Amino acid sequence: MQVERYIAVADLGSSTLALSVARVEGDDVQIIYYSQTPSDGVRYSLVFNPVRAAKPLKEAIQKAEKELNIKILQLVIGLPRYNVRQEVASARMERTDASSCITKEEIDTLKSIAIDSYPMDENAKEEIYGAVAQSFSADEDLVCASENDVIGVTSESIEGNFKIFIGKSSAVDNLDIMLNKAGVAPARKLFLPTATGRAVLTEAEKENGVALVEIGAAVTSLTIYKGGLLRHYSSIRFGGGSITSDIKFECGFTERLAENIKLAFGACMPDKLQSLSEKIIQINDDENGSYEQLPVKYLSEIITCRAREIINAILFQIQESGYADSLRNGLVLTGGGAELVNFANMFKEMSGYTVRLGYPRSQLFSSGGCPGVNETSAAAAMGMILEAKRDPRLNCVEEAPSERKAEEEQQAEQETVRNQASAEEASNQDGTLFGETEDELIVPNKKKKKKDQVKITWIRKMGKKISNSLEGAFDSTVGELFDKMDEDNREDYGRTDN
Repeated sequence: MQVERYIAVADLGSSTLALSVARVEGDDVQIIYYSQTPSDGVRYSLVFNPVRAAKPLKEAIQKAEKELNIKILQLVIGLPRYNVRQEVASARMERTDASSCITKEEIDTLKSIAIDSYPMDENAKEEIYGAVAQSFSADEDLVCASENDVIGVTSESIEGNFKIFIGKSSAVDNLDIMLNKAGVAPARKLFLPTATGRAVLTEAEKENGVALVEIGAAVTSLTIYKGGLLRHYSSIRFGGGSITSDIKFECGFTERLAENIKLAFGACMPDKLQSLSEKIIQINDDENGSYEQLPVKYLSEIITCRAREIINAILFQIQESGYADSLRNGLVLTGGGAELVNFANMFKEMSGYTVRLGYPRSQLFSSGGCPGVNETSAAAAMGMILEAKRDPRLNCVEEAPSERKAEEEQQAEQETVRNQASAEEASNQDGTLFGETEDELIVPNKKKKKKDQVKITWIRKMGKKISNSLEGAFDSTVGELFDKMDEDNREDYGRTDN
């Protein structure tokens, strides 16, 4: 029987925080929660203020816990996308048994040796974010392109070449501080380009050559696949947020208004908007009663200028990678900024490549009815879930939500109520005084002073000496009766009570 487990991931962007929770059972992945909220303390995908970044993260976690009736103990989180450089590392390992077949464990060991032996500059304060195998050599005459090709081969030695990705160690430290402030532990820190590619790219695209362009708020990244392997990664410091800023400063709007206008009316290539370019947006200012008019064509011209700059920068990165002529499957655009109207068409017109939008592949998981899961903005979060799912020991949740658990809690509550009712009914079987039992009079008063206990008990013992007229005035006269008791009766009470 396959064990049910839960994976919680956070895609921390410069403007948006996406929190997702998935139920995993074997190969079956069901998204049970997905929510986007504004982020804070993040700049160019790096956490620069962990305290500020932790606040919206903690609130998002608490909201998910309340809705799902779970406790999130760990969180899978992505490493920064910007300011990451790539280098080449290699390692060689002699095998003790040349007649045995190479195993996956040996490949993993070789990869660890390559990472550990890479000469890092201690003064640079950097660390390795990830490593991807590029090729393998078994002995000297056999070269394998991938892990699948080399596993199962017999040889006396094995050598591997890896592309490693290096970023700032301070960025990773800030992630740990942020998670600690939010009250969760880091489950895994993932290099996001590989995770996003897993969510939106097909195996045929990776094999034939494809460029994955992820357009975020402040960072646009380029990941190139060829021969089924990640071959190149780079990023630029422009994205959808840059377009919002241009609208804000050009039109004198607030950032929030500029973002809303971009989402509602934003488009590239004003000459291809047809009748929409003739429309005029009227923005009313309720504060002073004035209004402004913004032609859609002028808005499109502002957006197109920045979009052209982003496209030119990505095309330059593609040329620098050396794979410009190897992208048989063209470009795939994903991320929150990819769905800007006419942006894909503009990319196609300027680059000459075939271009498509990269939505998370729905056949890899069940959306569970969560809104937003199948949009380009959710590609990284869905990729992180698919990447983390490969670790069978990973479980981020303390308790799984279940109807049976809720029923058990309800039954326990009902049992408590029944026990209380039985206790009250049993107490009513004893003798009564003025319609109440002795236990009702004595037990509750054990928390009171000794004098109060004496009054009630003495009334029961000396009831025959009390006039029937006192019955209606019990509360007002009982104190006086006790004060008038002779010493013999008090001593008698003391002996009886002991």
